[in-house]
Order: sequence, then structure tokens, then C-alpha cells
Amino acid sequence: MPDRNKVAFYGTGGEKLTFNELYGYARSCGSYLLAKGIKKQPVAVFMQKSPAMIAAFFGCVYAGCYYIPLDAEMPAFRIRLILEAVNPALIICDEATVGLVSEWGFSCPVANANDTFACSVDEAALSAVRDGAIDTDPLYVVFTSGSTGIPKGVVATHRSVIDYIENLSVVLGVTEDTVFGNQSPLYLDACLKEVYTTIKFGSCAYLIPQSLFMFPVKLIEYINENKINTICWVASALSLVAGLGALKSAVPKTLHTIAFGSEVFPVRHFNIWRELLPDTRFIHLYGPTEATGMSCFCEITRTYTEDESIPIGRPFQNTEIILLDDNDSLAKDGEPGEICIRGTCLSPGYFGDVEKTSKAFVQNPLSAFPDLIYRTGDLGRRGPDGELYYISRRDHQIKHMGHRIELAEIEYVANTCPDIGLACAVFDNASSKIVLYYVTGRQGDGSSVLSGNNKNSQHSKSKTEEPSPCLKAYLKANLPRYMLPQVVIELDEMPQTPGGKIDRVSLLGKYMDEKEKKNNERFT
Repeated sequence: MPDRNKVAFYGTGGEKLTFNELYGYARSCGSYLLAKGIKKQPVAVFMQKSPAMIAAFFGCVYAGCYYIPLDAEMPAFRIRLILEAVNPALIICDEATVGLVSEWGFSCPVANANDTFACSVDEAALSAVRDGAIDTDPLYVVFTSGSTGIPKGVVATHRSVIDYIENLSVVLGVTEDTVFGNQSPLYLDACLKEVYTTIKFGSCAYLIPQSLFMFPVKLIEYINENKINTICWVASALSLVAGLGALKSAVPKTLHTIAFGSEVFPVRHFNIWRELLPDTRFIHLYGPTEATGMSCFCEITRTYTEDESIPIGRPFQNTEIILLDDNDSLAKDGEPGEICIRGTCLSPGYFGDVEKTSKAFVQNPLSAFPDLIYRTGDLGRRGPDGELYYISRRDHQIKHMGHRIELAEIEYVANTCPDIGLACAVFDNASSKIVLYYVTGRQGDGSSVLSGNNKNSQHSKSKTEEPSPCLKAYLKANLPRYMLPQVVIELDEMPQTPGGKIDRVSLLGKYMDEKEKKNNERFT
């Protein structure tokens, strides 16, 4: 049992919540919902990233409800789509968001989080909910990007989250002395790593201000000042720090555990981190939202050569990874296959979409009894060392000039170029052109090469469509002719999604907009 007076979560603006305050607020919020007759229903939590938002999450749980996390940073159009899809019984807001909901004219009730936290605790009502709870009840619904442009609501259950946190905690070595540095928004499942492990072990977590990721040197100083010792970040966040040379100016001395995932971590950038912090544990994590977070792990104990890939390792306990070939048979060792996951970690499916659920969560073709697996759409292979290696997304595989090409391979080569900070390849189907966007590693002010979510930012504007002579020669020397990008564009900053990944959709849209603009100029 943690010290109730210990701070559990530190907010981005200096606010904080102790375990005792979190416990009290959550139980009051749960009592408020039950008093309104809201039980086992979806409740939207639309607040700014803060410890209070976490308290509201658990308030929904105490009422036997499942929460839908939203954030003011999200585009208004996306929030509307989610609210229309879920039709929540209530929207819990804070002072910054309550006015927005009123403007949009939603008919569902709205409550200020502070009012819910001030409600008297109804012990009998809370106990009745707990007595009737089962572990397959939904806990939350997180909305991810859909291939059609409509967000997909991935449902997680109490059972899947408990299974995930139990296994992740062992992998990370979490104790009450762990101090997390949270990077991800609270409306993504990635925050589970810090939120639920902190509750389980009585650790603490800092919700790092997003603005610091624009200035890596200040970010490192923040880590050291607050004695943060464990981070679980998307690979891009670590890559930008290494790619800009920030680690030459400041060293994150307090870190003893660094977990990374969600994207391929360029070997050159990983080696910089590894050589600087030889005594720090580096853990590669892999897993989709549909499997409640991460499903595989590999503790990396060495540096890698440029022609090697960093493995994603082996599955967590109580999870199985199956590689299926195009015939739905087991892929042979060394050969590519679709990564399929089975186990308690699986989501029951997509909220309100039986058809889409049935396509992604399917019968295991290797089993003679009812047994669901999730088809990730990711390609992987098993290496001679028995470890699992990620290859790419199926939808990043293109057909160009008669060849099947993995865009990840083009990015991999570009990211090994000494002048490049970060590169991303997209494909324009209409003109059959490979477009490579890149930022250099020459920024000397410690500023970020990722543009984040600032809608007013002009930093991600295109600078030139003429690649540097070094990059042009490097690509020609290291890629076959049919894989060479037809268009190479330098950016001031690389756009990113709210979760910190490279925003590929934005990059493709940027290219399409520029192409249309040029066509219009030609005909006027």
C-alpha cells in the first residue's frame, strides 16, 4: 500500500495530486455519476492533460462505467466524430473545455470535474458496483485512426488491462521508487504504462509539458531536475534528441530505464543513446492498441551496426505471437509473415462496429476450437537468434516499377545518412511517385525537428525539393534505382501525430496540396 501522502502525479503546470487526493476525488466522482443514475455506460472525459483528468478516469471506473478520453489538443472535428459515435451518458469537462462543448451544441449532459470531485462519497453505492463487477467489463474506449478517415474506437476490458500491467511491470522492473516521465497524451493507450503502474506500485509520474519536446536540451534538464528515472517514449521522441545533438550538451543522468516503441528506432540514433548511457536498461516494446498496448519486448544490451535491425523480441507472458504467411500457414523462420496476436490482452473489438471487428479479430486458422486472434497488419520475421523482428506495415508496402517495395527500407537508408536528422517516405498512388521528406541534423539551438500539434506553427513548411548533394549521392549509392524517391523535400520540422509518431497522412496531404497548387499555377 503506497504512502497516501506521496504525490502520485505531477502536472504540466506545476499542479499535483497525492494518492490520498486521487483516491478521494475518484470516489467522489464515481458517487456523482451513480447519483445521476449513470452506471455501466460510456462517459467522455474531455479535459486538459492533468492529474485531475486521471482522477476523472478512475471516477468513471468506480461507477462501473467506461471512459472515453478526449483532450483539447485534439481537432474539434475529430472530437465531434467520437462523441457522435459514442453518445456518452455524460461529458466531464474542466474550465478550459466546458465552453467548447456548449458551443458545439451536444445534447448529452455536461459536468464540471470540480463539481464531481466535491460530491459526497456514497460508500454503499460504490460497494454495490464493485460487488457486481466482472473482469470482462469494458474499462475504456480509445479512438485510433481509421483507414477510411473515421476514428476507430478500440475497447479495453479490466481483464486485458490487468494482464498488460502485470506483465509490463515485470519487464520494466517497476517499484515504488520508479519515477516516470510521461510523454504521450492521456487520450492514447500509451499512457497506461505510467498511469496504471504508478497506481499499482505507489510510484510517481511527471506529465511532461509537450512544449519541452520542442527543445531537447531543456527536456533533458527537466528530467534531471525532477530525478525522472524511467521513460517509455515513442522512438521518434528519442530519435530527435539524438539526431539534433542535444545529448552532447546535456546528459539525462537520472535515467536507468528507457523503453521505446511504436516506430522503428534508427540504429544510428539508438547507438548514440546506448553509448552515452551504458549502464541504462534499454527495452524495445512492440504492440498494437487492439492488444491493450505492448505485446512484445526485448532488452537491448549492445550497440548495432547500420545493417542490423533492433529486434522486438519475444511476447509477454500469457501472450502468443503467430506469424502467418499468405496461405494462413505458419511462416518459416526467416521468412516474412503477418504478426497475429492471441491471449487475454486482446480487445473485444471496435466500439459499435461489428463488421470491422470481425475482419480484424478472426478465428485462429491453426486451431480446431473457437480461438480468436488479432491480425495486426504488421509484417515480421523470426531471426536465427529466435527473436522476432519487425519488417513494416502491410500498407507501407507498395508496387512501383514492377517491384514490391517497403517504404521502411527507403527510410532506413535515408536515416543512416550523416546529414539527416529524420526521414519519412510516402507514396503518391496517382502519379506513382515515392516522396521522401527529411529534416537535417544541423539545428544547433536544441530545437525540435518535430512540429508537434501547434496548429499555428509554420515550422513544417517545405524548404526545397532539391536534396542536398550529399543525400542525393548517398541514396543513389545505397538504394537500387527502382527504390529511389522521385521527389525529395527538406522540411524545417517533421510533423507528428498527438502520440508523437511521424504524421504520414499530413506529409502525403502536404505533397498533394503542393501538386494541386502547381497544376493550378500552370493553367492560370
